[in-house]
Amino acid sequence: MAHPPAAPAHGAGPTPVAEAVGIGKRFGATVALRDARIAVAPGESHALVGRNGAGKSTLVSLLTGLRRPDTGVLRFSGEPAPPVGDIDAWRARVACVYQRSTIIPDLTVAENLFLNRQSAGPLQPIRWRQLRRRAEELLGEYGVDVDATARARDLTVEQRQFVEIARALSFGARFIVLDEPTAKLDARGIGRLFAKLRDLQRQGVAFLYISHHLQEVYDLCTTVTVYRDATHILTAPVTEVGHQALVEAMTGDTTAAAAAGPAAGGRTGGPDERPELLTVDGLTLPGVCRRLSLSVRSGEVVGLAGAAASGNVRVGEAVAGLHRAEEGRISVGGRAVRSGSVPSALAAGVGLVPEDRHLQGLVGNRSVAENATLTVTDQLGPFGTVLPSRTRVFARRMIRDLDIKTPGPATSVSALSGGNQQKVVVARALATDPRVLVAVRPTNGVDVKSKEFLLRRVREVADGGKAALIVSDELDDLRVCDRVVVMFHGRVVAEFAPGWRDEQVVAAMEGVGVADHTTPDTDAGAGPGAPGTAQDER
Repeated sequence: MAHPPAAPAHGAGPTPVAEAVGIGKRFGATVALRDARIAVAPGESHALVGRNGAGKSTLVSLLTGLRRPDTGVLRFSGEPAPPVGDIDAWRARVACVYQRSTIIPDLTVAENLFLNRQSAGPLQPIRWRQLRRRAEELLGEYGVDVDATARARDLTVEQRQFVEIARALSFGARFIVLDEPTAKLDARGIGRLFAKLRDLQRQGVAFLYISHHLQEVYDLCTTVTVYRDATHILTAPVTEVGHQALVEAMTGDTTAAAAAGPAAGGRTGGPDERPELLTVDGLTLPGVCRRLSLSVRSGEVVGLAGAAASGNVRVGEAVAGLHRAEEGRISVGGRAVRSGSVPSALAAGVGLVPEDRHLQGLVGNRSVAENATLTVTDQLGPFGTVLPSRTRVFARRMIRDLDIKTPGPATSVSALSGGNQQKVVVARALATDPRVLVAVRPTNGVDVKSKEFLLRRVREVADGGKAALIVSDELDDLRVCDRVVVMFHGRVVAEFAPGWRDEQVVAAMEGVGVADHTTPDTDAGAGPGAPGTAQDER
């Protein structure tokens, strides 16, 4: 049954669906939260923003019943929070859709929706027809267009998120925490997700929206709360907080540079006579691109932009040797990179920052030192041995150079914040002193200051006479570039010099004015002489 949307919590209105007052939490000597507070009204989309380590994750763990606060009060719809451990009571009040999906790939949508609730009782057999009907009714009630019999592995990222949201609502929860929900979505997917969230808001469902992408706060949310250094800094209507003021509240930095963001613009570019360090000539990846060409010169940062289906990530990974090409040539400083060979790419001087630090970038149960030195084990001891003392020295230097916040090299990388984990990934890519750095969505899921730092380090690679290729659909990532090359469905469709407008690049990434060839079969090229705008091929 639909519920009318309620007034936001910052003004006069109904009882908050979730409220935290005077919350304190310590982990040993570390203060994780100090007198923190937040209130979310029914039907509201409330943003929670702050740098990594600000206390957001700790607050979420308290609001979802995973931990107990040391001080303060938690209330749901005016009632005290259930005891920690009463799982059913917590599920009826709150749910969290995490950045990493909790959907089980090998089960169907219906089985995921009613996991551990498939039958009427513990000794009752599962009535599969009835289970599918219940799933279809639940999906239909909330307008989720997903086949209840489909395997979860066959769903898109956004469909899996919709299933997780529907599962949370099936327990009766009217308050859902969304943790970086757009991290793996392209622009179209984000639009569909936001449309679904607005529909649910009109039914009275409230969201606590956590994101490092500040524009999403303005696009979706009505209220924003800022945490910094474990404490509450600001709660206000989004319309009353400008971009600069929001960044200042998050960072405590009032300088114009910080307000402008991590990448106010790339350099004006150098002369074309600078040597090409990376050359991609006629690259064909089956089902991805056909006869694609691009180049990056010494001292240059080039952005390879595109939405999820563009093929830009696969091209960037192919440069690093992760995919075998059907035809074409990749070379670094004139030296050929053997197709599909990571050792060949490393030997030629390619460093890679992969797209997903959790799946591709880190060994979670190993130390910072071990993760940071994985690409340089040949330098850590004679005759293939690895000397712990040499590993520690090497790691300490990278910790210092990348400003990694960690108790020491021996600390497990899983204990670090997201921004510092990403710095470890970047440190490993830079450890080989690469001639070409390929960075795939290098600031994905990190805070504003970490984003600024990481993009500055990429810029410094090029300024030192090397080359960098940033593969991303994030506009802030692309602003640091000297050129932005845009792909759409496996083809290069546009190239932009510094000074481009957001709407130009977004339009090119979305294929506006570009013929949509699902199976690319035309030559694609980019380089110093490529066109500056997308051409209308209709």
